[in-house]
Amino acid sequence: MNAAAPVRLMVVDDHTLFRRGLVALLAADSSLAVVGEASDAGEAVRKAGALSPDVILLDNHLPGVTGIQALPGLKEAAPAARIILLTVSEDEQDLQAALRAGAHGYLLKTIEGDLLAASIHRAMRGEPVVSSEMTGKLVTAFQSAASPAAAPSRSDPLAQLSPREQEVLQQIARGASNKEIARALSIAETTVKIHVQHILRKLDLTSRVQAAVFAAGGTHRPQVGRGSDDS
Repeated sequence: MNAAAPVRLMVVDDHTLFRRGLVALLAADSSLAVVGEASDAGEAVRKAGALSPDVILLDNHLPGVTGIQALPGLKEAAPAARIILLTVSEDEQDLQAALRAGAHGYLLKTIEGDLLAASIHRAMRGEPVVSSEMTGKLVTAFQSAASPAAAPSRSDPLAQLSPREQEVLQQIARGASNKEIARALSIAETTVKIHVQHILRKLDLTSRVQAAVFAAGGTHRPQVGRGSDDS
């Protein structure tokens, strides 16, 4: 891992001082390399297509087109890039909209530098990354959707999952990795992987990010681009 090439980053933020400070912070980590910057969605799409970064750190509050609105264009320009919203917005609707539009993560700008770097590497491994302040909102939404207050109908996709699979899905909504889920549920990591594959198949999903959004949104299947993190 130490010999691996650094993760190539592009930073998209219209606040020059914040953007330059963030670039300087990231440059101090030898495992990361900032290859481009942009101050608006149009510039971001052009540079993403030319630079093909591994990860794009994207602010939501951009002039003209918001970061969430820019996601489809960025994904088309750089389909292999992991896109992480880095924003001040703690709005649950922004979080769900970003994940449904294909973001691989949603982080708040209050995040510590070492946690940001760790989140970037987690995203590169195909794991969804969401700030702890926001995962709580995802979990709350999941718990509301899974509440036994109303008997599940045959049309409820969650009813297809076994009790253990529902526990695994709840852990996915928290942003837990397979290893963390295994530890939390006292089961083998290989068993967790099998449960995740069953969950994705039963719910007709293609990635852990989609599963996290599904957990937050109840029975509404998220419209997210296909991902590679299927286990």
